[in-house]
Amino acid sequence: MPRAELPLNIFEPRYLDMVSDALATHHMIGMVQPDPSASGEGAPIYGTGCAGRITSYTELRDGRILLSLTGVCRFDIVEELPANNRYRSVRPRWSRFLGDLESEPTRAEPGKSEILRHLKRYFEFKKLETDWEVIERLSVLELVHTMTTLMPLEPVDKQSILECESLSDRARALCSALEFGVAGSMGGKPH
Repeated sequence: MPRAELPLNIFEPRYLDMVSDALATHHMIGMVQPDPSASGEGAPIYGTGCAGRITSYTELRDGRILLSLTGVCRFDIVEELPANNRYRSVRPRWSRFLGDLESEPTRAEPGKSEILRHLKRYFEFKKLETDWEVIERLSVLELVHTMTTLMPLEPVDKQSILECESLSDRARALCSALEFGVAGSMGGKPH
């Protein structure tokens, strides 16, 4: 998600090649989730992803690379390019998500208390721990994007949140995913 940081442990040869190429040029890579509902040649992927900038990395003796990827801007895939290396490349369309590049709103945004309420219930139910003082200091954008990136949500829920154009829609989608996560684990329906 834009502005969220994702720690990654890179060890597969194709992804080591991708990171090496990115570090030699623009430090940017695109992340796209596999799409289990699609069929076709190769491993199907969703049509929307997020570009991220490698903001720190460490090369380990065993050949792995530990890196931090900071989300920059979401994109829609126009086409997958012919393979000329071991990793996949696409031609992105940025237009739907240019708002990701704008400064974060400085005004207080509604909905933060509802997000926190759903998060606390989810964390309590899943027996997860966090530093709530840090969480409560996050802006709505930081809260939605960081939680979407780092929480153990279903991939389809993360994709749904990623594809929402407005922050308020992403916040509502996160709350729904959290509510369904609790209700689904309890065998019930959200209320």
